[in-house]
Amino acid sequence: MSPIRVGLIGLSASAKTAWAATAHLPYLLSPAGRAKFEIVALLNSSVGAARSAIDFYNLPPTTRAYGNPADLAADPDVDLVVCNTRVDVHERTIEASVEAGKAVFCEWPLAQNSEHAASLVAKAEKAGTLNKTMVGLQGGIFPLIENLRKVIASGRIGKVLSSEVRVFGGLNDRTIMPESLEYFTRREVGGNIYVIGFTHVFDTVQSVLGDIEKDPETGKAVHGHFQLQRPEVRIRDANGDVSKTVKSNVPDLVLIAGTLPESPTTQKGATLHYRFRRGQPFPGEPNLSWSINGEKGEIRVVSPTAAFLNIGVDDPPITTELHDFETDKVTPLEWEWEDWQKDLPTRARNIGGLYEAFAAAQEGGHVRYPTFASALERHKQLEELISGWSA
Repeated sequence: MSPIRVGLIGLSASAKTAWAATAHLPYLLSPAGRAKFEIVALLNSSVGAARSAIDFYNLPPTTRAYGNPADLAADPDVDLVVCNTRVDVHERTIEASVEAGKAVFCEWPLAQNSEHAASLVAKAEKAGTLNKTMVGLQGGIFPLIENLRKVIASGRIGKVLSSEVRVFGGLNDRTIMPESLEYFTRREVGGNIYVIGFTHVFDTVQSVLGDIEKDPETGKAVHGHFQLQRPEVRIRDANGDVSKTVKSNVPDLVLIAGTLPESPTTQKGATLHYRFRRGQPFPGEPNLSWSINGEKGEIRVVSPTAAFLNIGVDDPPITTELHDFETDKVTPLEWEWEDWQKDLPTRARNIGGLYEAFAAAQEGGHVRYPTFASALERHKQLEELISGWSA
């Protein structure tokens, strides 16, 4: 097929965060990416900023530069729009492209809240392109995670009885935040450790075990407890100095309990417990540990230094093991990156997996990536969980 022509939003030469440059661009410029995609346009805050980025990243001089979302939406040579801006400008930078019927890949969170996410879903439905929308919740297509699904489906641990997740992190420090992420202290912006750090793990876990069931009596899916342990957050400037202290209204400790859906591989009433705390763990304790307890065995996933399952850290690596109750033996669960992924930086590998899944769907394959519709459901789940809590 002809390459899918991409218009990138937010690939900046001076970006405060570099996700577009470090997670998206390496795949798009790799042999695997070039075989299926072609960058043809950039949208930044101005035409000049877009041109600077084109030069900075040595993109072809034919790459078109835009400073207005409507102009990108009107470009007939752009098939897929990819948004990497701050969450509170996602909607206004992509809505014109959605309304124009273009395919759109938006990083997570889709919008600052479910109301704005629902608006984007409605626009995509009207344009008939909902299955051509994609959101950057990439943990579900991580080969390690896909392998967990296969192991559980094989019956090696019997039916799942319970699962526990324990995470420390979200940011590198419990009391200090970089100036570029100061907005993480303002819940109303929509980008923070709850919606991003907590949710990437929450979404990945549910992609394996199923979405938590709603209680028929209360209508709620999850019971949660939130705490803001450290409301005073010190802000570190670009020079590494603490320049000020601000008050946060975002919880830094989240504890939840919910019931997993009954299935051929999960017992009725099986429970998920998840604890997420911002900041460093106790020395020697891993940043992330996840157990899946079954009738015949238990799986343990451990990430020593990273609080995420969506990125796929290699140094030190995430480990997965299975304890067989009958033999009392613990064995590693082997999995492999795809060959094309091995040549990419780790944070680009699963993002590349989303692009690969999107390209396969355009050729008639199964849609196996999260769309705006599934992102809206995750937004609703998060808001339902935290409803009634305030700092």
